Amino acid sequence: MKLDSSATTSIRRLAALALAMAFLYGCAVTPAAEQDAAVEGEDDPLGELYGDEAEYDDGANDPLEIPNRFIFAINGMLDFVIVKPVSHTYNFWVPDPVRESIGNFLHNISSPAILANDVFQGEHDRAETTFKRFVINTTVGVLGFFDPATDWGYERHTEDFGQTLATYGVDEGFYLMLPLLGPSSARDGTGKVVDIFLDPLTYLAPQNVRLGRAAADGVQFRADHYDAIEDLERDSLDFYAAVRSVWRQNRDYEILNGAPAEDAPVPEMDELDELDEMDEMDEPEAAEAPAQ
Repeated sequence: MKLDSSATTSIRRLAALALAMAFLYGCAVTPAAEQDAAVEGEDDPLGELYGDEAEYDDGANDPLEIPNRFIFAINGMLDFVIVKPVSHTYNFWVPDPVRESIGNFLHNISSPAILANDVFQGEHDRAETTFKRFVINTTVGVLGFFDPATDWGYERHTEDFGQTLATYGVDEGFYLMLPLLGPSSARDGTGKVVDIFLDPLTYLAPQNVRLGRAAADGVQFRADHYDAIEDLERDSLDFYAAVRSVWRQNRDYEILNGAPAEDAPVPEMDELDELDEMDEMDEPEAAEAPAQ
């Protein structure tokens, strides 16, 4: 098939955009490297902005950083060109209750894989919750578009085989940026493959349905976290490093089922309430302070 000149020009522009973003993302200097490059004895104006180098120590477990950054750039280009506009339109035009129902349905059809991983981890109470949620929401909740199970005390949770491997002591391994799928690791990338075989739709649904479900999952996730992702990108000096750090923290949270790590104490709720009250008391005083 021969493309006309306008189509050829569009393809070239898109390729140029992809290469430019790959260059910008892939050649970005990490905070640690920037600090190392500072002349000894001179002030480092970036030090205060970057914070302690220890915040980026997780980069030591990223031996594939150069190709990871390249894939990250390609993913960013696809997000900019396709996923972000679709997610923005989805958020703007689709009412909140409809988006919530679609999210409920997508989570409900993931229940068999979640149930299998609950069982593999020996989490019998959570497995029972997953099973009851699936039965209730599939029937009373009209194929999962509604979530009466949560109102009845059966809270939603997620599990995957990457988390299952972690509970058996399998180390995370090196950080991995997957095309289209985003942040992962050697362990969790393996888990994604296993989860495919744990999903009944792999055997029961045609390929176009499975691809549609994957696309819907991606758009739903991007739409649900639209503002958070935009804020993270805007406020990050190194977006790649920020995504890597946030992803690892979130994975630790998921593996621990929301429990805090032993070395990361969480303040009591009454302490947080006291801090909020102090902030509220300080705000009027700041507003009444005379201008200097």
